[in-house]
Amino acid sequence: MKSYIVGVGMTKFEKPESRDWQYWDMANEAGSAALADAGVGYDQVEQVPVGYCFQASTAGQRAVYELGLSGVPVYNVNNNCATGSTALMMARQFVEGGISDCVLALGFEKMKRGALGGGADGGDFKTSPVARHYGIMAAGHGFEMSPPTAQIFGNAAREHMERYGTTAAQLAAVGAKNHRHSANNPNAQFQDVYSVEEILAAKEIHSPLTKLQCSPTSDGAAAAVVVSERFVVRHGLHDKAVEIVAQSMTTDTEASFSSGSCIDVVGKPMTAAAARQVYEASGLGIEDVDVIELHDCFSVNELLTYEALGMCADGGAGKLVESGATTYGGRWVVNPSGGLISKGHPLGATGLAQAAELVWQLRGEAGGRQVPGARVGLAHNIGLGGAAVVTLLRK
Repeated sequence: MKSYIVGVGMTKFEKPESRDWQYWDMANEAGSAALADAGVGYDQVEQVPVGYCFQASTAGQRAVYELGLSGVPVYNVNNNCATGSTALMMARQFVEGGISDCVLALGFEKMKRGALGGGADGGDFKTSPVARHYGIMAAGHGFEMSPPTAQIFGNAAREHMERYGTTAAQLAAVGAKNHRHSANNPNAQFQDVYSVEEILAAKEIHSPLTKLQCSPTSDGAAAAVVVSERFVVRHGLHDKAVEIVAQSMTTDTEASFSSGSCIDVVGKPMTAAAARQVYEASGLGIEDVDVIELHDCFSVNELLTYEALGMCADGGAGKLVESGATTYGGRWVVNPSGGLISKGHPLGATGLAQAAELVWQLRGEAGGRQVPGARVGLAHNIGLGGAAVVTLLRK
């Protein structure tokens, strides 16, 4: 059975504590927008997977009760930075498995200012779910006083530079591109444009990464209405419908840890495996994709993802971004929304915000950031700890 996204919505992503709202307010705003976009009432929704990392148990219920008190199942989902796409995957599985015809996937986050700790809970490394990941990093690079997540990705960048000759300017080019793209996105946390030189001159967080190459903490929510083909036909939603052609989630395997490389620890093998499964299931390849929303939590992760998705050979990502192949006028447009670096990164909402952007792009509704002729979109959302979700969408 096929599944389709027929409605999407999101809030503007905001700097934490800059707006007077609670997580249920943002969830209501995004969920209501998605339902309105689909022309679907909450009374038609049969199940609701809700993603978040920082709120208490059953916060999903507290959030969706703003939309209605219909008594439908609500599932509270936490998969670190891949939480939003995990909620979307659950919605798709409910529909494609024939269990439900209409499911609302919702994700939100209300965060604190400042850098994240070693895991979503920011707690003690000894009991952290990512203790093994940071242990591999410390064995190869030691442990410095910089923010842990910037440190592990920054060390992956150092390895890439040493192994392939990737330059600091190529890493900064990712940030410059995504900040430039976000200037046309009213939902982005930042809409400022920076040159490569300005990004290189920004405050260093963990060498070689500067502040303008790192995703910020953010408040916000996003949502998607996922339905069956018969629901599309019954309600005349063909113009709205974007097909989820294929989707895969992978978690860490021995390949994440056996090499002792931070490139592998932060998820490149997971991404490559998920992409391969999606290509095999869909019969499509990266050459068929027009627009991509990928998990640029740090600039280096965008480069690693180019390689994992098959956009270039290992070691070729720096030259790929430098060539202009991943922006308007190039082979693909990557992160037209501004990506996590500039759009923002409220963990539970990120994967669903990626889906929303791709739905708008494939419908031709993305305004000043529209990718001309976009018909196939790919979303990539990854969480350290770990999970990687790759989703292929087609209009």
